[in-house]
Amino acid sequence: METKKNKRAGFMNRLTVGTAILVVVIALIYFVRYLIYTGDYEDTNNAQVESFINPVSARAGGFIKEVLFDEYQPIKQGDTLVILDNREYIQRVKEAEAMLEDTRAQQEILDAGIKSAQTSTLLNRDQINSAKARLWQQEQDVKRFRNLLNEEAVTLSDFEQVQTRYDVSKSDYSAAINGLKTGDSKVRELQARYNSLFAARKRAEALLDLARLNLSYTVITSPYSGYTGRKTILEGQQVQAGQPLVSVVNTDDKWVMANFKETQVYGMYVGQPVQIKADAIPGKTFQGKIETISASTGSKFSLLPADNSTGNFVKIIQRIPVKIILNEHNVEELKAGMNVKVIVKKATK
Repeated sequence: METKKNKRAGFMNRLTVGTAILVVVIALIYFVRYLIYTGDYEDTNNAQVESFINPVSARAGGFIKEVLFDEYQPIKQGDTLVILDNREYIQRVKEAEAMLEDTRAQQEILDAGIKSAQTSTLLNRDQINSAKARLWQQEQDVKRFRNLLNEEAVTLSDFEQVQTRYDVSKSDYSAAINGLKTGDSKVRELQARYNSLFAARKRAEALLDLARLNLSYTVITSPYSGYTGRKTILEGQQVQAGQPLVSVVNTDDKWVMANFKETQVYGMYVGQPVQIKADAIPGKTFQGKIETISASTGSKFSLLPADNSTGNFVKIIQRIPVKIILNEHNVEELKAGMNVKVIVKKATK
């Protein structure tokens, strides 16, 4: 009986020793594999999938007429998301159109006035030439009658009549010159008013373009393809210009932001291939490459970076942000914000 107990005890002892040896061997294997792994690779679990999540904001204020999206809905670039009440903006467009038409009509009136004034100046020039010819003729008559008067061939009364006609021709010539000056001044005045009205027309055209642009802002579309975020607006709600209406997740552009310890980034370089494993997608490895390595630690970008000059210094291993782009184009499985593990093979020294 005691022999059986001794045999059983010996067997249990051998089994315990064997199990312990097996555990030690397995631990040694895993330890050796860990040493080999850490000698060849660097990895971090402090990494997440990133994507552009931009708010779509209203560029015009007003009441919401229609909301044409649901929460987390797939959308394409150019899809209409929100329609605002546009009646006020339509009236502004009509007002700007009327202002522009009024300015154009005034320009046409001034243009006709300028042409008429220029025609008048041409007539004044003809009148000057005619008056100048008459004045020259009367001047010759005065000279001739003065000689005849000296020779007592004509009477003083005849000479005075010729002199009077000469004075009248001289006045007509002076009046024609003054009329030309007045006509030229009127042309310049009308031209200045036309130029001023031309500037007013340009302003009216700009106001019309602005009114049409503001009218187009009442239809709010998606800037790119992706998925909508939470729906926080309803029909009839008043919104202001610049107010965010919905966030759109851009699924066409994704990347991974990994934060490596400062002791891990030595030897990493731009373009270096990496492996990415998502916690939510077991058994699948995504391929990528390093696009950029931050020039400073992540803590330096914080709102209140640590100041070690106070004397209360505790050495903490810092993290270096590393941006990684994905080689695959179809990465719908990766959602923005997912936790991933990034593995980088150490560069050969």
